[in-house]
Amino acid sequence: MNRLIFFIALITIGTIASAQSYTQKWNNYLGRTEFYDANGKMVGYAKENTYLNRIEYYNAYGTLVKTENFNQNLNRTETRSPTGTIQNTRNHNQYLDREDIKDSYGNVIGYRKWNNYLDRYEVFNSSGTMVGYYKYNKYLDKWEYHER
Repeated sequence: MNRLIFFIALITIGTIASAQSYTQKWNNYLGRTEFYDANGKMVGYAKENTYLNRIEYYNAYGTLVKTENFNQNLNRTETRSPTGTIQNTRNHNQYLDREDIKDSYGNVIGYRKWNNYLDRYEVFNSSGTMVGYYKYNKYLDKWEYHER
């Protein structure tokens, strides 16, 4: 009986520890990337706007949340609010071999780095603490985001 309880507890802890927070999957029919929470409920989607040359992010109700485009002059990706003000920027830091995420004032608020050993993108906050990671699920053909 004790072994059965131990086995069930071990499986439960393992399931909770490895549970994903968000997943994203390409919807070929609608031509967009959809984001789902851990319960399988769609929380938003992203769609490419080829006319304005940007990616637009919407919540589940179809309201524009933010836009993202690449600024060739400054060699960075800019994220803007629906009103057009810059929320943050992302650019590749060749010296540290990572993608820095900066706020609208230019302060580093986090970064993303590829881990060759674990085959995933790890996301860190400004103090260098890992807050989550992106891992590609080959079987389900989608990216999964796991929070720490």
